[in-house]
Amino acid sequence: MPQGLGGILPLVLMFVLFYFLLIRPNQKRQKAVNLMQSSLKRGDKVVTIGGLHGTIDSIEDATAIIKATDGSKLKFERSAIREVKESAPEKELV
Repeated sequence: MPQGLGGILPLVLMFVLFYFLLIRPNQKRQKAVNLMQSSLKRGDKVVTIGGLHGTIDSIEDATAIIKATDGSKLKFERSAIREVKESAPEKELV
């Protein structure tokens, strides 16, 4: 019986190592991306996964209209937005 436990222990250790080195960081990164994409708002300066730089003109459930620097407006899926370069200022309620 002790020999069987000795054979399983390295597999368990490898799984734990993979979890903390690969799986957990990827889950954290995906959670941060989902939070960023769900908190997009009009006026945010963004970069898409294709490299387009622009400003969000309007936002819908699953899509965003991005105004490019040349003035053209393009429709993208929210998931196509890679990062927010500059967040739009919050409007003050008086």
